[in-house]
Amino acid sequence: MALTITPIPSLRDNFAYLLVCDTTQTAAVVDPSEADKVVAAVEAAGVTLSAILNTHHHWDHTGGNKALLERWPNLVVVAHASDDGRVHGQTEFVEDGDTISVGEQRAAIRHIPGHTTGAIAFCFDGDVFTGDTLFNGGCGRLFEGTPEMMYGSLRRLVEELPAETRVWNGHEYTVSNLKFAAAAEPLNADIARRAEWAAAEREAGRWTLPSTIADELATNPFVRAGSAERMGELRAWKDDF
Repeated sequence: MALTITPIPSLRDNFAYLLVCDTTQTAAVVDPSEADKVVAAVEAAGVTLSAILNTHHHWDHTGGNKALLERWPNLVVVAHASDDGRVHGQTEFVEDGDTISVGEQRAAIRHIPGHTTGAIAFCFDGDVFTGDTLFNGGCGRLFEGTPEMMYGSLRRLVEELPAETRVWNGHEYTVSNLKFAAAAEPLNADIARRAEWAAAEREAGRWTLPSTIADELATNPFVRAGSAERMGELRAWKDDF
Protein backbone atom coordinates (compact mmCIF):
# COMPACT_ATOMS: atom_id res chain seq x y z
CA MET A 1 0.00 0.00 0.00
CA ALA A 2 1.19 3.48 -0.77
CA LEU A 3 -0.34 4.85 2.43
CA THR A 4 -0.17 2.93 5.69
CA ILE A 5 -2.90 3.88 8.15
CA THR A 6 -2.63 3.13 11.87
CA PRO A 7 -5.66 3.93 14.05
CA ILE A 8 -4.76 5.45 17.43
CA PRO A 9 -7.56 4.89 19.98
CA SER A 10 -7.81 7.97 22.21
CA LEU A 11 -9.91 9.31 25.08
CA ARG A 12 -13.09 7.27 25.60
CA ASP A 13 -14.04 6.47 22.01
CA ASN A 14 -12.03 8.77 19.72
CA PHE A 15 -9.68 7.81 16.94
CA ALA A 16 -6.64 9.64 15.68
CA TYR A 17 -4.85 8.17 12.67
CA LEU A 18 -1.16 7.96 11.81
CA LEU A 19 -0.71 8.15 8.04
CA VAL A 20 2.63 7.06 6.60
CA CYS A 21 3.74 7.44 3.00
CA ASP A 22 5.42 4.11 2.36
CA THR A 23 7.82 5.57 -0.19
CA THR A 24 9.20 8.45 1.87
CA GLN A 25 8.35 7.34 5.43
CA THR A 26 6.89 10.79 5.95
CA ALA A 27 3.91 10.82 8.30
CA ALA A 28 0.93 12.93 9.31
CA VAL A 29 -1.58 12.52 12.10
CA VAL A 30 -5.30 13.10 11.72
CA ASP A 31 -7.15 14.62 14.70
CA PRO A 32 -4.73 14.07 17.59
CA SER A 33 -6.47 14.36 20.94
CA GLU A 34 -3.78 12.77 23.13
CA ALA A 35 -0.24 13.72 22.15
CA ASP A 36 1.48 10.95 24.11
CA LYS A 37 -0.35 8.27 22.16
CA VAL A 38 0.62 9.91 18.89
CA VAL A 39 4.27 10.14 19.95
CA ALA A 40 4.24 6.46 20.86
CA ALA A 41 2.77 5.54 17.47
CA VAL A 42 5.31 7.68 15.60
CA GLU A 43 8.21 6.18 17.52
CA ALA A 44 6.92 2.64 17.05
CA ALA A 45 6.65 3.23 13.29
CA GLY A 46 10.11 4.81 13.10
CA VAL A 47 8.88 7.63 10.87
CA THR A 48 9.15 11.41 10.64
CA LEU A 49 6.01 13.32 11.60
CA SER A 50 5.51 16.30 9.30
CA ALA A 51 1.90 17.41 9.71
CA ILE A 52 -1.26 17.51 11.77
CA LEU A 53 -4.49 17.22 9.78
CA ASN A 54 -7.50 18.52 11.73
CA THR A 55 -10.97 17.73 10.39
CA HIS A 56 -12.57 20.35 12.68
CA HIS A 57 -11.83 22.48 15.70
CA HIS A 58 -13.39 20.49 18.59
CA TRP A 59 -11.00 19.84 21.46
CA ASP A 60 -11.27 16.05 21.22
CA HIS A 61 -9.78 16.31 17.72
CA THR A 62 -7.20 19.05 18.34
CA GLY A 63 -6.27 18.63 22.01
CA GLY A 64 -2.90 17.10 21.20
CA ASN A 65 -1.78 19.87 18.83
CA LYS A 66 -0.04 21.99 21.45
CA ALA A 67 2.12 19.23 22.93
CA LEU A 68 2.99 17.81 19.50
CA LEU A 69 4.12 21.26 18.36
CA GLU A 70 6.23 21.62 21.49
CA ARG A 71 7.98 18.37 20.55
CA TRP A 72 8.14 19.07 16.79
CA PRO A 73 7.89 22.86 16.30
CA ASN A 74 8.02 22.70 12.49
CA LEU A 75 4.87 20.64 12.03
CA VAL A 76 2.42 21.86 9.41
CA VAL A 77 -1.08 22.16 10.89
CA VAL A 78 -3.93 21.93 8.38
CA ALA A 79 -7.52 23.00 9.02
CA HIS A 80 -10.25 24.88 7.19
CA ALA A 81 -9.72 28.59 6.62
CA SER A 82 -12.80 29.43 8.67
CA ASP A 83 -11.26 27.74 11.72
CA ASP A 84 -8.57 30.41 11.91
CA GLY A 85 -8.13 31.07 15.64
CA ARG A 86 -9.96 27.90 16.66
CA VAL A 87 -7.26 25.29 15.88
CA HIS A 88 -4.05 25.54 17.90
CA GLY A 89 -0.97 26.11 15.78
CA GLN A 90 -2.80 26.21 12.46
CA THR A 91 -0.42 27.04 9.58
CA GLU A 92 -2.47 25.97 6.53
CA PHE A 93 -5.89 27.53 5.97
CA VAL A 94 -7.41 25.29 3.33
CA GLU A 95 -10.56 25.69 1.27
CA ASP A 96 -12.69 23.23 -0.64
CA GLY A 97 -10.78 21.82 -3.60
CA ASP A 98 -7.30 22.46 -2.21
CA THR A 99 -4.84 19.59 -1.93
CA ILE A 100 -2.33 18.59 0.72
CA SER A 101 0.49 16.05 0.65
CA VAL A 102 1.85 13.40 2.99
CA GLY A 103 5.10 12.45 1.35
CA GLU A 104 4.13 11.41 -2.17
CA GLN A 105 0.47 10.86 -1.27
CA ARG A 106 -1.98 13.64 -2.05
CA ALA A 107 -5.39 14.36 -0.56
CA ALA A 108 -8.14 16.59 -1.88
CA ILE A 109 -9.93 18.77 0.65
CA ARG A 110 -13.70 18.63 0.74
CA HIS A 111 -15.50 21.20 2.88
CA ILE A 112 -18.28 19.23 4.60
CA PRO A 113 -20.10 21.56 7.02
CA GLY A 114 -22.86 20.34 9.30
CA HIS A 115 -21.31 19.12 12.55
CA THR A 116 -19.28 22.34 12.51
CA THR A 117 -19.16 25.04 9.88
CA GLY A 118 -15.47 24.43 9.19
CA ALA A 119 -15.52 20.62 8.97
CA ILE A 120 -13.40 19.11 6.20
CA ALA A 121 -12.61 15.67 4.85
CA PHE A 122 -9.19 14.54 3.66
CA CYS A 123 -9.75 12.46 0.52
CA PHE A 124 -6.78 10.28 -0.43
CA ASP A 125 -6.89 7.72 -3.21
CA GLY A 126 -8.99 4.95 -1.67
CA ASP A 127 -9.30 6.44 1.81
CA VAL A 128 -11.26 9.34 3.29
CA PHE A 129 -11.03 10.82 6.78
CA THR A 130 -14.39 12.30 7.72
CA GLY A 131 -14.02 13.37 11.36
CA ASP A 132 -17.43 13.74 12.97
CA THR A 133 -19.44 14.28 9.78
CA LEU A 134 -19.90 10.80 8.31
CA PHE A 135 -19.86 7.96 10.84
CA ASN A 136 -20.40 4.22 10.40
CA GLY A 137 -24.18 4.16 10.11
CA GLY A 138 -24.60 7.73 11.31
CA CYS A 139 -23.62 11.39 11.23
CA GLY A 140 -22.49 13.99 13.74
CA ARG A 141 -24.71 16.26 15.78
CA LEU A 142 -25.54 19.62 14.23
CA PHE A 143 -23.59 21.83 16.62
CA GLU A 144 -22.99 24.69 14.17
CA GLY A 145 -24.53 23.68 10.87
CA THR A 146 -27.99 23.07 9.48
CA PRO A 147 -29.74 19.95 8.18
CA GLU A 148 -29.26 21.31 4.67
CA MET A 149 -25.51 21.62 5.24
CA MET A 150 -25.17 18.15 6.71
CA TYR A 151 -27.31 16.41 4.13
CA GLY A 152 -25.44 18.14 1.33
CA SER A 153 -22.11 17.13 2.85
CA LEU A 154 -23.13 13.50 3.31
CA ARG A 155 -24.52 13.19 -0.20
CA ARG A 156 -21.45 14.83 -1.67
CA LEU A 157 -19.17 12.29 -0.03
CA VAL A 158 -21.14 9.23 -1.12
CA GLU A 159 -21.78 10.55 -4.62
CA GLU A 160 -18.28 11.83 -5.42
CA LEU A 161 -16.14 9.07 -3.91
CA PRO A 162 -15.87 5.52 -5.31
CA ALA A 163 -17.99 2.90 -3.54
CA GLU A 164 -14.90 0.98 -2.38
CA THR A 165 -13.38 4.04 -0.66
CA ARG A 166 -12.57 3.27 2.96
CA VAL A 167 -14.14 5.66 5.47
CA TRP A 168 -12.15 6.47 8.61
CA ASN A 169 -14.14 8.56 11.09
CA GLY A 170 -13.59 10.11 14.47
CA HIS A 171 -15.38 7.83 16.94
CA GLU A 172 -16.30 4.22 17.69
CA TYR A 173 -20.06 4.79 17.54
CA THR A 174 -21.04 1.96 15.19
CA VAL A 175 -23.08 -0.22 17.53
CA SER A 176 -25.24 2.63 18.83
CA ASN A 177 -25.57 4.15 15.36
CA LEU A 178 -26.82 0.90 13.87
CA LYS A 179 -29.31 0.40 16.71
CA PHE A 180 -30.81 3.71 15.68
CA ALA A 181 -30.56 2.83 11.99
CA ALA A 182 -32.55 -0.35 12.64
CA ALA A 183 -35.26 1.72 14.33
CA ALA A 184 -35.31 4.19 11.44
CA GLU A 185 -35.37 1.46 8.76
CA PRO A 186 -36.77 -1.69 10.42
CA LEU A 187 -37.16 -3.54 7.09
CA ASN A 188 -33.58 -2.95 5.93
CA ALA A 189 -31.88 -6.37 6.06
CA ASP A 190 -28.46 -4.85 5.35
CA ILE A 191 -28.73 -2.77 8.53
CA ALA A 192 -29.77 -5.82 10.56
CA ARG A 193 -26.80 -7.82 9.29
CA ARG A 194 -24.35 -5.00 9.83
CA ALA A 195 -25.66 -4.32 13.34
CA GLU A 196 -25.17 -7.98 14.26
CA TRP A 197 -21.64 -7.91 12.85
CA ALA A 198 -20.74 -4.69 14.70
CA ALA A 199 -22.00 -6.02 18.03
CA ALA A 200 -19.95 -9.21 17.57
CA GLU A 201 -16.81 -7.26 16.66
CA ARG A 202 -17.02 -5.06 19.72
CA GLU A 203 -17.82 -8.03 21.96
CA ALA A 204 -14.61 -9.60 20.68
CA GLY A 205 -12.66 -6.42 21.45
CA ARG A 206 -12.18 -5.41 17.81
CA TRP A 207 -12.80 -2.01 16.23
CA THR A 208 -15.43 -1.56 13.54
CA LEU A 209 -13.33 0.78 11.38
CA PRO A 210 -13.03 1.41 8.54
CA SER A 211 -16.36 1.51 6.79
CA THR A 212 -16.77 1.97 3.04
CA ILE A 213 -18.87 4.32 0.96
CA ALA A 214 -20.84 1.27 -0.21
CA ASP A 215 -21.57 0.33 3.42
CA GLU A 216 -22.94 3.81 4.11
CA LEU A 217 -25.10 3.87 0.99
CA ALA A 218 -26.68 0.60 2.12
CA THR A 219 -27.03 1.12 5.87
CA ASN A 220 -26.77 4.79 6.89
CA PRO A 221 -30.24 6.33 7.33
CA PHE A 222 -28.86 9.88 7.21
CA VAL A 223 -27.19 9.27 3.85
CA ARG A 224 -30.36 7.52 2.65
CA ALA A 225 -32.81 10.12 4.00
CA GLY A 226 -33.82 11.46 0.59
CA SER A 227 -34.04 15.09 1.67
CA ALA A 228 -32.49 17.56 4.08
CA GLU A 229 -35.82 17.86 5.88
CA ARG A 230 -35.99 14.12 6.53
CA MET A 231 -32.32 14.05 7.54
CA GLY A 232 -33.00 16.81 10.06
CA GLU A 233 -35.94 14.86 11.48
CA LEU A 234 -33.77 11.78 11.86
CA ARG A 235 -30.98 13.76 13.53
CA ALA A 236 -33.43 15.29 16.04
CA TRP A 237 -34.78 11.80 16.76
CA LYS A 238 -31.26 10.39 17.17
CA ASP A 239 -30.34 13.19 19.59
CA ASP A 240 -32.88 11.79 22.07
CA PHE A 241 -32.66 8.12 21.08
